[in-house]
Amino acid sequence: MKQKNLLLLALLTLFTSFTGFAALSIEGSYQGKNLYVQNPEDGEGFGFCATKVTVNGDIMPGGCASSAFEIDFSLFNIEIGEPVFIVIEHNDGCKPKILNPEVLLPRSTFNTIDIKSGVDGSLTWKTSNEQGKLPFFIEQYRWNKWVQVGEVQGKGTPGTNSYEFKFAPHSGENTVRVVQVDHSGAKRTSKEVKFTSNVSVVEKNPVKVKDVINFTSGGKAVETKYEIYDTYGNIVKKGVGTSVPCGNLLKGAYYINFDNKTEKFFKG
Repeated sequence: MKQKNLLLLALLTLFTSFTGFAALSIEGSYQGKNLYVQNPEDGEGFGFCATKVTVNGDIMPGGCASSAFEIDFSLFNIEIGEPVFIVIEHNDGCKPKILNPEVLLPRSTFNTIDIKSGVDGSLTWKTSNEQGKLPFFIEQYRWNKWVQVGEVQGKGTPGTNSYEFKFAPHSGENTVRVVQVDHSGAKRTSKEVKFTSNVSVVEKNPVKVKDVINFTSGGKAVETKYEIYDTYGNIVKKGVGTSVPCGNLLKGAYYINFDNKTEKFFKG
């Protein structure tokens, strides 16, 4: 959302001179689609508002003397995924409007060439066909849902790209994947990779909770990721640790996600 807002609000006034001219700009990466511009009449009633358009510093051929015009990137020999910076100079007292600025936002187009994970949580993957810099989110399937456990910035280039990330496995079978989300809001996912870790099963105690929940394995304190939520499904605590302070919880029933399991407990 942050990238989307930045680019959609990138129509910035660059300068206003005493000669009565101004300019607006937009930048992003070429995704194979052209920009369309609504061009009102000049405020004085002589011709149209926009006077000149440049793309990466080169003047757009054909001019912009019409009520609407197209910025055709094929005229500038720009490859898909390349950065573009457009400046539209216009008369003061009027302002052209870019109708589809979202076409310069990066799209998730990656293909997964390979993805592997070791029993220690060392995840590696290779991609191709990236067309814009978007983060990869690493997701681990636990507690009957996908949980985000990390993030790696994508390189955004169309060739073969290699990535790696280290996450904490839970006991038993682990399932992980990488995903991207672009301005459309849709998730693009890699294939899932499964492995059985050598992490020992985690237990929680005591059974009847008063002030604290402790996590142990083989009688020793062990760190685990956890979530506690009430009977209405509201998360009241979450984090990673060997214990959870519970003194501030109201008396009643709760559910706790930890390791790879979900259990119910009562706060006394």
